[in-house]
Amino acid sequence: MTDGTAALVAHIPSLRRYARALTGDTWLADDLVQDTLERACDKWRLWTAGTDLRAWLFTLMHNLFANQARRTPPPRAAVDIDELAEQLPAPDAPPERRIDLQRCLLQLPDEQRAVLLLVALEDLSYDEVARILGVPAGTVMSRLSRARSRLRQLMEGVSSADAAPAPARPPLRRLK
Repeated sequence: MTDGTAALVAHIPSLRRYARALTGDTWLADDLVQDTLERACDKWRLWTAGTDLRAWLFTLMHNLFANQARRTPPPRAAVDIDELAEQLPAPDAPPERRIDLQRCLLQLPDEQRAVLLLVALEDLSYDEVARILGVPAGTVMSRLSRARSRLRQLMEGVSSADAAPAPARPPLRRLK
């Protein structure tokens, strides 16, 4: 196995993790990872040795995902899960603790979800995320703030129409 191949293979788990969180579907995620790896092999000559291979792969994946999202209309749900909530078995936990994080993540806009996942799940810096997504670092911070706020509302069961101004609390800052 060549050094380039070994380096590429070493990043597959994080690519799969990000793709699964991004798409919300195991099969779609595996397809996205496969497409990303194919694109990386086809465009290998464009990667500059010594630069961050992980960031380059995430950039490829993000661009593929964005292109697929533009080409494919959003899927229409055949069944509304909220209508079946009473019929579905739930874990033994108080109702206020039954949170479907994946469902809440998928309700975020793609650009907010991508930033949140890259920062929180992949532990990338704002500058790295900005390079991957091709946006300014300020945009990354803004999207991250909106994503965190909206995710908090979704997890607390607050609709965007019902959302009241957040109570005053000290702001959290994460520096990378």
